[in-house]
Amino acid sequence: MMPPYIGEQIHPGVITIQGMLKKIDRLRLPIASRHEVESILVRQVSRELDRALPWQAGHGRRTAAISLLIGQAAGLNSGELHDLKLAAFLHDIGLLMLSHDLTIGANQLDQESYVTVQNHPRLGASLLEPFFFLREAAILIAHHHERWDGSGYPYGIRGQFIPLGSRILSIADAFDAIRIPEVSSRVVRNMIALRIIQVAAGTQFDPELVETLCLLRESIPISGLVEPTVRNCFDSHEK
Repeated sequence: MMPPYIGEQIHPGVITIQGMLKKIDRLRLPIASRHEVESILVRQVSRELDRALPWQAGHGRRTAAISLLIGQAAGLNSGELHDLKLAAFLHDIGLLMLSHDLTIGANQLDQESYVTVQNHPRLGASLLEPFFFLREAAILIAHHHERWDGSGYPYGIRGQFIPLGSRILSIADAFDAIRIPEVSSRVVRNMIALRIIQVAAGTQFDPELVETLCLLRESIPISGLVEPTVRNCFDSHEK
């Protein structure tokens, strides 16, 4: 028997996305062009995900851009960067396996419902594992809500036991997801978001990767680039 939060309530977009992923998985392409074609097609899949989760449209694309920025600086090779990009585009796909009420009301959940929502990384990974070209990406998605101090979910692993790509994805996901309603300037919003991420370094996030993002602040590929004033965002960390 399926858990009560999945089954009949699975979003119909899951079927559409699965069909798109099957077509990609069946492609037989030369190695030289495979990654480029997979990236283009998965970007199209992420648009379908945007339609299914309209309140966070564009989140996967922006998370991918930030993830690649950090990943390149962290020394990931081309294959690892490719898997990280695919994972970032699809990291919230597990939300489609939950009741619609649970995903749109995530800020007003009771304890039982919150625990249910914490299954979405595991559900997303399970959905993607059957597709050969997404097997590594599925691992990164499964762990993108783990925390550096071990208090994350769904498995509660900590520190460097968390895959590097998942640690990067966690930071990029959080950076884009931070909402500051009273701030209209994207520049100021990005500066505040970086400071919030920095405060959580060493508890929620890998501190070295947080520092990497802070040092790369002027290259963040989001509309409204962070101004040079944010270069002091690590002052308190260094003291």
